[in-house]
Amino acid sequence: MPSTQTIDEARLNEFMGRFVGDLGAALSAALVVIGDRLGLYRAMADGEQVSADELASRTGTDARYVREWLANQAAGGYVSYDPETERFSLSPEQSLALAQEGSPAFVPGAFQLATALTKDESKIAEAFTTGHGVGWHEHHHDLFAGTERFFRPGYSANLISSWIPALDGVAEKLEAGGLVADVGCGHGASTIIMAEAFPRSEFVGFDYHGPSIAHARQAASDAGLEGRVSFEVAPAKSYPGSGYDLVAMFDCLHDMGDPVGAAAHVLGTLKGDGTWLIVEPYAGDRLEDNLNPVGRVFYGASTLVCTPASRDQEVGLALGAQAGEARLRAVVTEGGFTHFRRATETPFNLVLEARP
Repeated sequence: MPSTQTIDEARLNEFMGRFVGDLGAALSAALVVIGDRLGLYRAMADGEQVSADELASRTGTDARYVREWLANQAAGGYVSYDPETERFSLSPEQSLALAQEGSPAFVPGAFQLATALTKDESKIAEAFTTGHGVGWHEHHHDLFAGTERFFRPGYSANLISSWIPALDGVAEKLEAGGLVADVGCGHGASTIIMAEAFPRSEFVGFDYHGPSIAHARQAASDAGLEGRVSFEVAPAKSYPGSGYDLVAMFDCLHDMGDPVGAAAHVLGTLKGDGTWLIVEPYAGDRLEDNLNPVGRVFYGASTLVCTPASRDQEVGLALGAQAGEARLRAVVTEGGFTHFRRATETPFNLVLEARP
């Protein structure tokens, strides 16, 4: 039935403006991935102005496609355009974000992740109708690489400089030589960052996804860390070993079907004075606290990957990527931990400490 509500034209125009921005962003996401994959951004990293023909020559691509790509990127503010010279360039800030992998502001991995999830839209739509899950392993392979590339800059910027120092006595243990389990390690970026910072400690990364563990093993070998860093295929509720000084979980507890069971297993594998480091997406405890651009990103990811992943496992608690500190506290304490606190935070992360 047609709506009989009165339409406020100004509010409608405001909404349509937001829609145009969102549509442009959605279409441009694939173009960021293409620019990253073909080296177009990297070929502009020096900040010098280039024409479409010059950029195509540098990258072995077709100039007509490159010209259209550059126009899209300039319209979105991802490259700069000089109408007097009719040439394009990257500002230092654009270069840091788009062309310099490993920088704390590097963003193409986020677009790689996002476009991977849109490729799985039909699977998620079916899950809406059945209530069933979609396992992490069932997603497009770009999700695994994109997730590492998206999260690694934040880990590089914060893990050693602020997150571990915020935990009671943990940095000192790792400097002296401790044993660490990185559970849900994916491609192993967080494990390797910690291992490089604490050369006297030993690290084991666990993940149920075999291809990710294979990638992590190769990454550790490339970094010269074999012998002190290892990776094993194992789920969070039954990874092997005990006597860990630190168990870490980065952006994965909310994806688990049975996070309470995982918490109980962590408790059983820690030393008596050990610590569980839990890094989760930043969220308030109320829905209205998270109705902002960051919350929009996390709720989107939660709908497309986190909730389906949890639903694919036993229990299927489906905490979601915006669980909030209160719900996470309840999970951790139900698993048997008696000490829980927010150690620190960033605009994108809650960094939580749990101890027996």
